[in-house]
Amino acid sequence: MGQKINPLGFRLGTTQSHHSFWFAKPKNFSKGLQEDERIRNCIKDYVKKNKRISSGFEGIAHIVIQKRIDLIQVIIYIGFPNLLIEGRTRGVEELQMNVQKEFHSVNRRLNIAITRIEKPYGQPNILAEYIALQLKNRVSFRKAMKKAIELTEQTGTKGIQVQIAGRIDGKEIARVEWIREGRVPLQTIRAKIDHCSHTIRTIYGVLGIKIWIFVNQE
Repeated sequence: MGQKINPLGFRLGTTQSHHSFWFAKPKNFSKGLQEDERIRNCIKDYVKKNKRISSGFEGIAHIVIQKRIDLIQVIIYIGFPNLLIEGRTRGVEELQMNVQKEFHSVNRRLNIAITRIEKPYGQPNILAEYIALQLKNRVSFRKAMKKAIELTEQTGTKGIQVQIAGRIDGKEIARVEWIREGRVPLQTIRAKIDHCSHTIRTIYGVLGIKIWIFVNQE
């Protein structure tokens, strides 16, 4: 059997960079890691509660956290900011207060910035959310996968692979279905590949969605 590795961790330092930038002593490292997770979860929960019903999904590509001694800078890379935060500045301030409350930090300020992504459907997280929404609405999984690939091809990517696993269409036996378009060279470290895995709860059980997008080669 081939040994599977996360394509992002495999390429760290070449085509991928970290989503958290800070330094800590070994004994404080786990505390810093849990803090990052809490910040990310808090932002995602806030966005879920406050999104417009028509938007359907969050549209967050990824969240970058940069920590200094007196400041925590959080940059949210988002595909559709207008759908999520109405009256942009007010929304960001409210989000900042919410995270600060959860965080209980006296010594450090929290600063949240929002960056818009030009081609949201070129991001695997946003694409996975799109597929999850289609599956929840009882759309055929094959149709949802093909539509997702069409949307990605419009952004000018070189290749994409989509995989769905679980009780697909409510069948008794769980299985894995996948579809690939273009090239996805997973063993080439110079190839910039974006990857995400997303869990979706349906009435039949839990399904797993994995997406690999081949952006370009350096």
